Amino acid sequence: MSIDEKQIRSLFRIEGEEIEKLATSIDTEPVQRLIDLMANCKGNIFLTGCGTSAMAAKKAVHTLRVVDIPAFFLNPSDAVHGALGAVNVGDVVIFISKGGNTKELTSFLPNLKEKHVQIVTISEDPKSVLGKGADLVVMAKTTRELDKFNMLATISILAVITLFDVVAVGLMQIEHFTEQHFLVNHPSGAVGERLREDTHD
Repeated sequence: MSIDEKQIRSLFRIEGEEIEKLATSIDTEPVQRLIDLMANCKGNIFLTGCGTSAMAAKKAVHTLRVVDIPAFFLNPSDAVHGALGAVNVGDVVIFISKGGNTKELTSFLPNLKEKHVQIVTISEDPKSVLGKGADLVVMAKTTRELDKFNMLATISILAVITLFDVVAVGLMQIEHFTEQHFLVNHPSGAVGERLREDTHD
């Protein structure tokens, strides 16, 4: 059975409507605190997650780097095999986990506490292991997923990506990020070409 045009358009509409709800449902105070924490970070910012959350973390890392934030993806399996050596006092480590109890992530939470870094958890459950262990919890909660089983990480992970898009733009404002800064970091592709045209006008 194929999917028809009406169903396709409906799925796009549902996802858009669910993300739009965040504009009124999300608690902006923790988001502001996250932006300030990242703006004042004297070290590096590490994002980590498993599965689809790892993909969201990697996307956020790229966006943050474009706007001059020293962000890095911390692979959970590598973390417990020596990669935690890259994390030091003054750094911020951000966990992305919908449930907040993923064993691959909770396993090295005590190690980060020994390093005295700032720990942030992006989750739907502030009472989870990662939520309770964090210095700051940001809720990016949605009411449903896109599939009929309400299981596939679709809308919920897009909410996390949207959150970090907002964070990145907030940091651009705080850091007075200019088109010239943008061009230095992103000289290639259509973006680089457009930036060169804008900065030479």
